[in-house]
Amino acid sequence: MTTTTTPSPILPGATIGFLGGGQLGRMTAFAARSMGYDIHVLDPEAACATRPIASRTITAPFNDVNAAIELASQCDVVTLEIEQIHPSVLDAVAARTALRPGRDPVYIIQDRIRQKQWLKSHGFPLGRFVAAQQASDIADMVRECGASIAKSTHGGYDGRGQVRLSDPEQAMDAWTALGSRECLVEQKVSIHYELSVLVARSPSGATAVYPPSRNHHTSGVLTWAVVPAVISDEMAQRAQTLARTVAERIGIVGLLAVECFVTTDGELLVNELAPRPHNTYHHSERGVATSQFEQLVRAICDLPLGATDVFAPSAIANLLGDVWLQDSAPDVTHALNVTGSRLHLYGKAGARAGRKMGHLSAVGDSAQDALGRVLESYRRLSPGTISSFDVHEPVLAHITS
Repeated sequence: MTTTTTPSPILPGATIGFLGGGQLGRMTAFAARSMGYDIHVLDPEAACATRPIASRTITAPFNDVNAAIELASQCDVVTLEIEQIHPSVLDAVAARTALRPGRDPVYIIQDRIRQKQWLKSHGFPLGRFVAAQQASDIADMVRECGASIAKSTHGGYDGRGQVRLSDPEQAMDAWTALGSRECLVEQKVSIHYELSVLVARSPSGATAVYPPSRNHHTSGVLTWAVVPAVISDEMAQRAQTLARTVAERIGIVGLLAVECFVTTDGELLVNELAPRPHNTYHHSERGVATSQFEQLVRAICDLPLGATDVFAPSAIANLLGDVWLQDSAPDVTHALNVTGSRLHLYGKAGARAGRKMGHLSAVGDSAQDALGRVLESYRRLSPGTISSFDVHEPVLAHITS
C-alpha cells in the first residue's frame, strides 16, 4: 500500500450517491450505512435492490441528465455500480459534486473496443482482437485466426451480447445477432485458468491491491470464485503488478477489477476491466480484512484504505434465477447446514433464468476446503440445477503456475 499525498476525507454523516441500484449498490450501501453515511440512489427500476437501504431513490434512466443533477445536488460524492452510464450524465454529476471514479476512466472502459485499444496503446498484454465495421471483418478474423468470439461494444454482461464462431460462414449471422453495428472480435485463446485482481485507489493516490481470485465460468457466467487463488507466488505477483499499473495509468478513483486469462502457454492476458465492485470479490466479505464494499466507501471518501490480507480461505457460488424456477423450492435450511456457509440474497422481486439473485459463501481451512463447502451448500440448495453448474473441474490443487 502506498500513499502520495495527505487525504482530505469525506467523513461519516455525508451523503453518498449511487448511479445504479443493483446488487453491487445494495452491498456497498450496507457497508456505507454501517460506517455512518447516508445513501441516495438513481436507477431505472423503482424497486431496485438498493432502494430499501437508501433514504432517497430517484427512478430515472441512466441518460437522464436532469435526474443526475438532482442526485448530485444532494450528495457529497457520487459513485457507480454499473459502467453503462451516459457520458452526459457523468459530465453533469462531475460539474456539481465529486464523481468517483472519474468520467475519463469510465468512458474508456464502457466501450469494449475503446477499452482494448487503450490497453494496447499502453502496452498491456492482450489476446488478438479487431474492431469489426462489417460482417466481412468478422469473417476475415475467423479465417485468419480460427475460433473467435464477437462481442457487442456496450453491455452484454454474463455471456450475453456474445457470439462464438468457428467458421467464417457464421460471420453474417453473428453480425446480425449483434445488431449489425460495430463489434469487437477476439481470437479465442487456450485458457489454463481465469483470475481477477481488485485494486482500490483513493483521490490522494493511495492504492491497495487484493490477492488474486481464482474464478470459473459456465456459459460466460461466473459460477464460483475462491481466494487464495492457488497459483504460484510468481504468477500472483505478476497479476497484482499488472492490475496496479492498469489502475494507476487509467487514473481510477474507487475500485478497478482486472479480469485476466492465464493461457496454457503461461501467458498472463488482460480480458476486461470493471470500474466498480466485482462479482469475483464477493468472498472478500468473508475472508479478507476489508471487504470490497467497505473498501469502495473508503476509497471514494478518501479515508485510509483497508488491509487486503486474506485471514480465511473463502469462496462464493452464484445463485441465478434458474434456482427458483425448478419444480421444488430452494432448500435453504439444508444448504445452511454446511459448516461455514452463508446465504446472500439481493432482494430482487422476480426470478428469471440467468438473472443473478444472490450468492452462497463459505470459509474453510484451505481454498479447496472453502470451495468444496460452498459447492456442497449449492448442491443442497438446488440439486435440480447441478447438471448445468460445473463444479468438479478444474481441481484447484493442480494449478500452481
